[in-house]
Amino acid sequence: MTTFSKVVERLGEDFPTEAFGRTYRVWRGVADFSSVLTWDDLNTVIGRGRLEAPRLRLHRDGDLIPWQRYATAVTTRRNVVWQRIQPSRLHSQLHDGASLVLDAVDELHQPAERLAQVLEGIFRGRVQINVYASWTATEGFGSHWDDQDVIVVQLEGAKRWCLYGPTRINPLHRDTEVPEPPADEPIEEIVLRAGDMLYLPRGWWHAVAATEGRSLHVTCGLQTTTGADLLGWLSDRLRTWETVRAHLPVFAPPQEQAAYLALLRKGVMDALHDGAIGEFLTARDGIEPGRPMPSLPYLGAVRARDDLNVRLTTARAQLTDNDQDQVVLLAGGEEWTFAPPVRAVLSPLLDGASLSLGYLAETSGLTVGQVAGLVTELVNADVAAVNEP
Repeated sequence: MTTFSKVVERLGEDFPTEAFGRTYRVWRGVADFSSVLTWDDLNTVIGRGRLEAPRLRLHRDGDLIPWQRYATAVTTRRNVVWQRIQPSRLHSQLHDGASLVLDAVDELHQPAERLAQVLEGIFRGRVQINVYASWTATEGFGSHWDDQDVIVVQLEGAKRWCLYGPTRINPLHRDTEVPEPPADEPIEEIVLRAGDMLYLPRGWWHAVAATEGRSLHVTCGLQTTTGADLLGWLSDRLRTWETVRAHLPVFAPPQEQAAYLALLRKGVMDALHDGAIGEFLTARDGIEPGRPMPSLPYLGAVRARDDLNVRLTTARAQLTDNDQDQVVLLAGGEEWTFAPPVRAVLSPLLDGASLSLGYLAETSGLTVGQVAGLVTELVNADVAAVNEP
């Protein structure tokens, strides 16, 4: 069983119904997560990328350390100014208790991207993976809360998490109130070691510090999906209704305004039928752009080569059947209708797998040329990419 399949297994047990959005959950010894990110991987990402603050930043005791203390401003010949990391100064800050944070490593490192795609398929929302590295017991951020649910994966070392619980249930990034500080004593104190995972709902106050020397972990931030999102989607959908597009009866007498509100209320209630949540999720999945990837050096039509690999670049493509027993694919804001044999081409790609055109042709009964033609359509719509074996 692969690392990612072990993650899927743990998150697919009783977690969705008993813990998700409600309380924290710890999984011990899930997998060897070294395939997701190593220290060498982190060195390469930092050394080869222009990772300027705030994407790469240092924190100590709740304070953001000015980038000038570990980087130098460089001006290129085209008068572009960027911040070049100075390794010795970076090492010094980290030795003195700073914690290193790198946002969106899933955009920079393919194994981390794969983990993000796996989680996006499970939770049907966007996922961003941030890296946290520390060498001392000094806290980087102090007690704080996040406005999104997170799944923490401990890659190396150990990290102590003091959990205080929420002081405001389900806080939002754009909210009407700010949560009050938590009590002085945590309700739970846990230590994550390499191979462990932690789920923490949004709004849960926590404080984090390394306990046994250096620590490396990633935090997977899950897109929050709330009733406000459903109502926003419903508002846009109802724009097709003439009553919604009409002027509000501002100058009408009270009885006409009441009649308009009654009509509007019925339309909204009809739209909020029992299957509305499913429709909303499917519609959002269908427009999610994913992580578009070029297919260089291939331009134009995809070559009919047995060994050429293809993968979908969104983890949330939807594959269904219509009334004519045709296959319908929703991905990246586009919709395609195909003959039934195409299902055997598309189904194995839905989980993010990279498969050869030859394999897909063999399992579907189509020719390699037919599969290449199908893949060309998807590549031209920015929902698939091809690459060398």
